[in-house]
Amino acid sequence: MKKAVLMLEDGTCFEGSSCGADGEAYGEIVFNTSMTGYQEILTDPSYKGQIVTMTYPEIGNYGIVDDDAESRCLQAEGFVVKEMSKIKSNWRAGMTLGAYLKAHGKQAIEGIDTRALTRHIRDFGAMKSVLSTVDFNKDSLRKKVKESPSIVGIDLAKQVTVEKPYKWSGKLKPVGMMINEDRYVRVGNNKTKLKVTAFDCGMKNNILRILTDLNCEVTVVPIDTKAEDVLKTNPDGIFISNGPGDPSAVPYIVEELKKLLGKKPIFGICFGHQLLAQALGGKTYKLKFGHRGANHPVMDTRTKKIDITVQNHGFAVDLKSLKKLKHKVEVTHINLNDKTIEGIEVKKLKAFSIQHHPEASAGPHDARYIFNHFIDLMIQAKKKTNKK
Repeated sequence: MKKAVLMLEDGTCFEGSSCGADGEAYGEIVFNTSMTGYQEILTDPSYKGQIVTMTYPEIGNYGIVDDDAESRCLQAEGFVVKEMSKIKSNWRAGMTLGAYLKAHGKQAIEGIDTRALTRHIRDFGAMKSVLSTVDFNKDSLRKKVKESPSIVGIDLAKQVTVEKPYKWSGKLKPVGMMINEDRYVRVGNNKTKLKVTAFDCGMKNNILRILTDLNCEVTVVPIDTKAEDVLKTNPDGIFISNGPGDPSAVPYIVEELKKLLGKKPIFGICFGHQLLAQALGGKTYKLKFGHRGANHPVMDTRTKKIDITVQNHGFAVDLKSLKKLKHKVEVTHINLNDKTIEGIEVKKLKAFSIQHHPEASAGPHDARYIFNHFIDLMIQAKKKTNKK
């Protein structure tokens, strides 16, 4: 097997075997604690600029399924696993994980101690790294990684957003092996036709699938779309998607969101949560190693209900920055592991956001009901408009 090397910015080095394409990949090294869902993780645009380590020891046994992709291409810069399955054991699979990585020209390494790597990231934080199958000189690799760009202050969302507006026409994907009419996991039964305009900051497909299943006609627009152009689509609600990197690196969308506050109901997820907080006057900061996985407990501060959630973010909203703003911002959800903000709402503006991923894919469906709140806000606003 071909040799591969993972070099971290602080000089920590791991040697293993290549299980992807030849070449070099640069990115912030992070870890994800999910046991499954590697395809959804690799195709999630929020991982742009990052090399992802899976903490579960064996990855790839159920192969790759076209319907499970969360975007139009493989987004993560590189992939790190303890052991990659050489076979696929899944009737839906079209190819193995290794073949998938090679087809997309993505570097991957196996045969290293991913537990030790994860502990190192937890102790010293996420940092720049390089994964190489062509250069094994440690001094050379460390020099390269030090010279590579950081994700802090870089607009990665511009690299993954759509080029022009379009209307989504996909459907909610099948779940498990069920092949009858009950194969869709529904979050509600909305009968009111609604129009949603969604800012694509690096959006996952399952968000669009769920909104469509909730009787929404979704128009997707680029991240740099002007507020007046969004309003021209005559939406019942505005959605701000997840996305990669530093939320403070995209001030242009924050300025447009400020103009949209109070005009229509607004719902943001993950990166969208951070952008909404900034539009309200809040600030964000970088976490030491972020939250990435499918088992993060989040509590609704109003009901004390706890959901096990899917998470993927390296930045968070600063609680102190929300205390003296023009509009009263209610903190609706908190992370029970570290007490970071997981949800906010401004009722007067009909605007709210969630830091975790209620659309899951992959992961538990505990929080999918949150989409119903967006539906309710749009229906209320629509009835109020019709009365006028």
